[in-house]
Amino acid sequence: MDSVTELTEEVAAMGSRMFRVRLPFIGELRRYSLEKLRSDLIAGATVTLVSIPQAVGFSLILNLPPQPVIISVIIGGFVGSLFFSSRHHVFGPTSSISLIVAATIAANSGIGLSPLQLAIYLAGLIGVIQLFAGLLNFGEITKFISRSVVVGYSTGIGILLIASQLHNLLGYDVEAGQNFSTNVLQAIFDLGTAQVHPWAIGLGALTFAIFWLVKTLRPGWPEALIGLALLGIVAKVGTVFLAAVPFKMVRDEGSLTAIIPAFAGFPFGQGRLHLLPELAGTAIAISILGMLEAASITKGLAARSGQRIRPNQELIGMGAANIACSLFGAVPGSSSFARSAVNYQSGARTQMSSMLSSLVVLGVLAFVTPAFNYIPIAALAAHLIRVGFKMINRHQIRVSCRSTPSDLVVFLVTLGSCLFLRLDTAIYVGIGVSLALFLRATSTPTLVEYAINESGYLVALADPAQRPHPQISIIHVEGELFFGAADLFQEQVRSLADNQNIRVFILRMKNARHLDASTVMAMEYLHDYLRKTGRHLLISGSSPEVTRVLENSGLLQQIGRENIFPGEANPTVATRNALRRAKDLLPGEALDVRVFYDKKPPDDPGGVPRRPMDS
Repeated sequence: MDSVTELTEEVAAMGSRMFRVRLPFIGELRRYSLEKLRSDLIAGATVTLVSIPQAVGFSLILNLPPQPVIISVIIGGFVGSLFFSSRHHVFGPTSSISLIVAATIAANSGIGLSPLQLAIYLAGLIGVIQLFAGLLNFGEITKFISRSVVVGYSTGIGILLIASQLHNLLGYDVEAGQNFSTNVLQAIFDLGTAQVHPWAIGLGALTFAIFWLVKTLRPGWPEALIGLALLGIVAKVGTVFLAAVPFKMVRDEGSLTAIIPAFAGFPFGQGRLHLLPELAGTAIAISILGMLEAASITKGLAARSGQRIRPNQELIGMGAANIACSLFGAVPGSSSFARSAVNYQSGARTQMSSMLSSLVVLGVLAFVTPAFNYIPIAALAAHLIRVGFKMINRHQIRVSCRSTPSDLVVFLVTLGSCLFLRLDTAIYVGIGVSLALFLRATSTPTLVEYAINESGYLVALADPAQRPHPQISIIHVEGELFFGAADLFQEQVRSLADNQNIRVFILRMKNARHLDASTVMAMEYLHDYLRKTGRHLLISGSSPEVTRVLENSGLLQQIGRENIFPGEANPTVATRNALRRAKDLLPGEALDVRVFYDKKPPDDPGGVPRRPMDS
């Protein structure tokens, strides 16, 4: 009855947390002031300086016009901030999401949707998944995903981003949707045969030099915005004196114009429902990646700011933001590490900073749009390659590779999957391998045969041939006994049970944990095997949790309550009682057994001397 009550209370508590939508921003407004507004406005304007060049660069990755990417910055950033519990969390297009969406567009070119329509459809699907995941408290799932998966995935995304821009930096054309190996091999081949464009290489090198110079001389200035705008102005001047400039510019890929977001309608129509099965896997993978990015970014910022974060609120905010992006004809987005970090470093006080940034983007576009249209493609490629290198965190890679062999395997498998498999598949592979290695590490219970020595102490038996009582075997079980350990547990105990001279087996389960149906069945098979051969199974020292599982499953009734000895405050009492029961089951056997026990519980710091008790 108690277990039913506990289960009912847990379900009720979980249900009370589900489908709860908060607007933390409203609470911030009650304490808002002019001082906070000034700080938020400065932070929002600074974030804008980072957002615009990144958005133009992501449009290059997506091979789409810049407008739907800019709208994702404006609409997604504003809507997401209404729901985020983090004051510094910024939503928008990111390199990881852009690469996955670009790969998805290339792989589904024949499904009847244009590239932009497909991106909008994905944004709506991702938004619905993330919104419902947040409402159902799935934001907590990030606790069970290894950090090495995130590091491996981020590193892979960074390398892919670099490889995807090699052709723009070197000045040669490639087909859309090239994979990593093709990009790298073609770059090596074109470099080796000198089939590269000197202007593109020169502009890329100049871009890197400007970034480095601004960063060195004025560390607080937005080097990306300054460098790209400066090169755009120079290119604009060049078009005045030259009939045709010898390099590609943003306007050749799709002109950037000042825009006002407008409602574009719902992306899910009756004629598009058949696309759900084809795109659901990718949408779920992007949603999981978004959860990981949000958890990583917000927890990192919260550790510095001291703010309390609700993971489910961040997930709800991203879901609402992606749905809003799809309704306004924009591409999907996620948590932006660069913009969130800039928001925090710029002194943002509330979520208003991200909202103000969205509004500032609209104003800035009216003044700097002409300069951005003339930015050389090679300069944008250099900017994206620089972003890719920043995603490769050498310190985190070193920690992942040196901590444990399992972390190294997870990192390398996730990284390799990113480079040579589909990106949505890679996240599943990384998570799957990390969970498999975790289960492997925790599914190895320790089974050690114990015996009572001449002094009356329970000690590990070094040589089974020296067993004091040949017909009794005390097996100490320690570790996790969930389904992953069931087969190994059964094999180890069964190998001991092959000794027909042993008539009574005592499983000492004081330190056994998380018994489940698989292990219960393994113990049931052992009990049946012993009973058929006229032998007995006893269980001693079982915890309340293990005893409850034995009773609920019916195994306790099969073995017999008289053969189960739950743990007590004194850990040796159960073993003593089990030995007494063994004596009753073996008539005619002279068992002179003395077991030492503590007069007070073992957690008593009093250090009471031990004394023997006859069993």
